[in-house]
Amino acid sequence: MGEEDRTFHNLVSEMTREERNNLLASISGKYTFSKEPLYEESPQDTSATMSATIEEQFIRLPWYYHIWFFILSLFKPISPVKAFEENRITKLGKEIASRFPDAFDYKRNWLLPLFHKALTDLKEGARFFYTALDSSVHRDKGAFYAFLVSIEMEAIHYQLQTVTTPQCIIEAHPEVNEMEWLPLALNEMEKIIAEITEEQRGTMYANARSLYCLKELAGFLYDRLLLAFEFEPSLDGLICSVRVVQEQLLTLNNILYSFKNPPAMALIESLFVFILNEQEYDAVELQNILTKAENSLAAIRAFNRQIPLTLILRCASRDINLEPKAISGGEDWFVAFQDYWKEYIEEQFTNFQRDRRRQKLFETFTYFFRGKTLRILDHAESESNPEGIPVEGVFSLSFLLTFYSVVFMTDINRVLRDILLNGDFSKREQRTAFTEHYNTLIKLEDTIKRFDYNLSPLGDYGKRYIQGSNEISVPVKRRKMQVALEDASAEAAEIISQTQASIKELLMILEAIIRNDLEGKSSVLANMSRFIERNNGAASKEGQPSQAVSERKGAVFTASIIEVIQKLHQTLQLLVDIDVTQLDKTAA
Repeated sequence: MGEEDRTFHNLVSEMTREERNNLLASISGKYTFSKEPLYEESPQDTSATMSATIEEQFIRLPWYYHIWFFILSLFKPISPVKAFEENRITKLGKEIASRFPDAFDYKRNWLLPLFHKALTDLKEGARFFYTALDSSVHRDKGAFYAFLVSIEMEAIHYQLQTVTTPQCIIEAHPEVNEMEWLPLALNEMEKIIAEITEEQRGTMYANARSLYCLKELAGFLYDRLLLAFEFEPSLDGLICSVRVVQEQLLTLNNILYSFKNPPAMALIESLFVFILNEQEYDAVELQNILTKAENSLAAIRAFNRQIPLTLILRCASRDINLEPKAISGGEDWFVAFQDYWKEYIEEQFTNFQRDRRRQKLFETFTYFFRGKTLRILDHAESESNPEGIPVEGVFSLSFLLTFYSVVFMTDINRVLRDILLNGDFSKREQRTAFTEHYNTLIKLEDTIKRFDYNLSPLGDYGKRYIQGSNEISVPVKRRKMQVALEDASAEAAEIISQTQASIKELLMILEAIIRNDLEGKSSVLANMSRFIERNNGAASKEGQPSQAVSERKGAVFTASIIEVIQKLHQTLQLLVDIDVTQLDKTAA
């Protein structure tokens, strides 16, 4: 999860009720937004559409109008109904020319300079909300709706925030096993969400509708429309033929018609919370942002008052019954909200279970290393060195470095070295394999220290990483730093892989020695009996029976190999556990 997404999670799920209310109060207390409608239909907008069709309007006319339009139709190749519609359109064009003389020329079907200016102002006003939406709902729609719900449905949010936590589920169901925790939490989530009333759903849908309309209006391609205007010397301004941009105007008209009412205060507050994004803003800057928002809404109102877009489109399209259509959108709020909480709860339980496994793993480390602390690499990122290079695999290397000094050199090496120096392997390839993998382990500390040095400012990876971080170009900086990290992580993975492979090969040989000894065979070490009989002479001088000493020495030697086998198996398992619990990822 990215840093910004994590911030949104914190805003929704970790901000206390008091903190949220204080933040909202700091916003709403600074400014009060006008509740005046953004779009109002005038009588002229609706008078032409009182009847379902132009044909029905024609039928309702007095008989003498029927005769008049019949006579007019004789001079034009059109029907009396069409002649009636043309008459209505002409009257409508005159009304527009009378009320909005600088917006539309119905005779030439031109959009005039006032239209261009009003559209430019609308574009500038909508641009602010485009930035606001890009900083909020576009980044994480689910988190935004979840925060909005926390304002509109505080009780629902509080239950989701508390009842579905791992601690609450475990306390409520102490009898169930770990695999059942998450399903129980998701079931509780569904029960809580089911308590949302129809009225609350309606409020949220209205908010989501406003948000969608705001998004469509802010993202409208104004520049494409404005570029269609050309300078007209006779008017000393920019004009455009409606026919050139009619489809775009229809789209814009539908958006404006759908966005009749200003966004609710809860929606505006939620937008600003996400814009502020937990940063410190002084009163002047906050006031400036709130003023820009109100100015943006005012620009929408001003355009709708100055430009009768529906009437212009009726006149320009020669369709007196043309009506704007409400756009669809906002229906997905519930799915986004539900998915957010499902994802968040799943993440909570994943982290909780991973933390439990990590705690158990660290307890195992304490026992395995006899209370000794891990030897952390000096130049890799860690809690003690947050400025180090964030390479994957460094925790495993720290584990292996500690394993080398605390376990290998004190307990394991004594047995392996004795076999290497004094063992008479039956097969040459067995000695070669044993020697090779023993050398890998005996050099492990030097290998890891050399890698750690390469992470330092004087080493290969450290130099490249620092050089990359000093690049001015952001893409170049990211690429160079990423390449250095990938190369270092690859070497770390190779060291870990080679160590694991050597341990496995040594285990196969040691287990074969024990297995053959128990079966009375000597197919691995031809001089197995000599290991058992070693120091028998010293024991005999002390007056102990030679046979008893031999058996005791043999039992001690076998037990020492078994102990080494157990420690090596445990080392492999701990490396697997480190990978499963993603301890190496914490430095990435």
